[in-house]
Amino acid sequence: MSEKKQAGTIGRRDFFRKAGLGAGAAGAVAVALSRTPAKAAVAGGKASGGKGYRETEHVKKYYELARF
Repeated sequence: MSEKKQAGTIGRRDFFRKAGLGAGAAGAVAVALSRTPAKAAVAGGKASGGKGYRETEHVKKYYELARF
């Protein structure tokens, strides 16, 4: 049996080989981009004043209803 290749078509093995290389390249790009230094986003443009967690009235009501 002789095989005739049509112009512009790739075989199944070539397809999987190229798909694997493409996935590896995409992974390398993702790693490279994730290593860039990130800046912390601050809500409202102000740094928190160190107040942290506050037990407000609605939080107390939630605890009461949840029986904590």
